[in-house]
Amino acid sequence: MTSLSGKHVSFWIDSTQETNYPSLENDVSVDVAIVGAGIVGITAAKLLKEAGKTVAVIESKRVGTGVSGHTTAKITSLHRLIYADLIKELGEEKARVYAESNQAAIECVASFVEQEQIDCDFERKSAYTFAPSAEDLSAVEAEAEAATKLGLPASFVRETSLPFSVAGAVQFENQAEFHARKYLLHLAQGIPGNGCHVFEDTRVKTVDEGNPCQVKTSKGTVTAQDVIVATNLPILDQGLFFAKAYPKRSYLIGAKIDRSLAPEGMFIGANDNYRSIRTTPYEDGLLLIIGGEGHKTGTVSETEERYQQLEEYAHSRFGVDSIEYRWSTQDMASMDKLPYIGKLTPTTNHIYTATGFSLWGMTRGTLSGMILSDLILGRKNRWAELYDATRATPFVSQDSLRENADVATRWISDRFKGLQTNSFSQVSKGEGKLVTVNGDKVATYRDEQGKIHAVSAVCSHLGCIVNWNSAEKSWDCPCHGARFSYEGKVLQAPAVNDLEKKNNTSS
Repeated sequence: MTSLSGKHVSFWIDSTQETNYPSLENDVSVDVAIVGAGIVGITAAKLLKEAGKTVAVIESKRVGTGVSGHTTAKITSLHRLIYADLIKELGEEKARVYAESNQAAIECVASFVEQEQIDCDFERKSAYTFAPSAEDLSAVEAEAEAATKLGLPASFVRETSLPFSVAGAVQFENQAEFHARKYLLHLAQGIPGNGCHVFEDTRVKTVDEGNPCQVKTSKGTVTAQDVIVATNLPILDQGLFFAKAYPKRSYLIGAKIDRSLAPEGMFIGANDNYRSIRTTPYEDGLLLIIGGEGHKTGTVSETEERYQQLEEYAHSRFGVDSIEYRWSTQDMASMDKLPYIGKLTPTTNHIYTATGFSLWGMTRGTLSGMILSDLILGRKNRWAELYDATRATPFVSQDSLRENADVATRWISDRFKGLQTNSFSQVSKGEGKLVTVNGDKVATYRDEQGKIHAVSAVCSHLGCIVNWNSAEKSWDCPCHGARFSYEGKVLQAPAVNDLEKKNNTSS
């Protein structure tokens, strides 16, 4: 098995204290229940409490340890390459709404940081999408032209502070970066009290809409007039969000770099095999964070190679000596490039959601909290229509057809996985493998001590067969992105139930 460098944990989580908010013990009643304590949930809770609503944030693990705790933590309206496409596909007016709303999300974060003096390494910086070679240049030039037309702080530049040459880049000035979890932890501290709550280690199983709604958890029920489901992909199988977006994993490493050698700004490549680059304060210098190597969840097993590619890039392009951190993340990629923000379904009146951030969750997640709080408060929001979660989605697009066909194919073909492996003895130490035992698909991992961990290979969400992820030691669902530990514990929505444990005494 390949040996990887660096501490296997998100830097944002490793550099902050573990929270200890209580679990739900008794049934409670509030105005708004919020499922998920990430950027969407905490932002919405903050805004709703300020407006006089009582809220309960319900988190299955700990505040800011989900997708929001594994981000690159860029706060920018430059989302690689999007504006030229939006103008072409939706028209200039809607593209301008997208630009304006994401710029407003940046200023919302900046306002909270300034008003409350949040110590979260917030810093204004320029963001760049760069063309690594001449073949990517036309797309970058088109993006700069489109963004300028929309009134964004954009320009085309030939040079950057990166330690290697680029063909050109689109630059957005006055963007920002921060320490995502420090920011979220500060906002979360202000939520409890005056009828408001933050509950951790409390998994929501389902939500029943009514007057009021019932949020049913593993430890009791929260009653609320309105509910926000902010779990990256909604845990409720309504609204067909698992068909309107697909799960994508990506990888990050953190390497210590001297300030004199570090690039100034936030960067992302314009090509398909892009790299995301930024720095953050670390010890007496800076931590260089490089991300990339994305793929659809559950389609790659030997994921160590993804980290190795990033390590090689860090060594060759930036001359770093060692890797301090490595972690991975996951987000839902929207089929039509826009996030889904609003009511869960056309017939739902009190359940709201936000998903499909396509790896730009810090601005899009903040924007979601702003829109959802306005909808619940009955305020007019001029951006809400563009992002309406119930909008018609172009299912006939090439991306959507391909992704949904892939789900159908996997649901059938994956039933044949592991047929040739019918004994736990065929699973080596440190290896995860699908085994067929008495006709059942068993997801089997043998740890380094030789102990077998056997669980059902059938995803508890909608019944697809999970796939092994070697670098993360997890079972990942290639259909809708649910993830489980090798012991079968839920790591990531939309699943809410663990994988069934199997007898591990077979030969």
